[in-house]
Amino acid sequence: MSTRGATMVLSRANRIRTKLQTALEATVLEVDDVSHQHAGHAAMKGISDKETHFNVKIVSSKFEGQTLVKRHRLVYDLLADELQSGLHALSIVAKTPQETTQPK
Repeated sequence: MSTRGATMVLSRANRIRTKLQTALEATVLEVDDVSHQHAGHAAMKGISDKETHFNVKIVSSKFEGQTLVKRHRLVYDLLADELQSGLHALSIVAKTPQETTQPK
């Protein structure tokens, strides 16, 4: 069976992972779908999309020299099309590799 011309539909989680990894060359990238925790919320009534809420943890040297606000803006910019097509909420932890090895 030929797969030429076949289109594979990626889950929102996989699209998020691909976009962030490609742009940020992350050494750590965790993408957790927590949509099930928000299924009964008023804002989700009538929404058929099941992938609406995510937690992401990103460790990337591309964050070096950037404030936390700039890091978050970068992530939001990379995921702009997801945010416009049903992604409702995103929790972001964005660190540099050096920040993950510093004692607390």
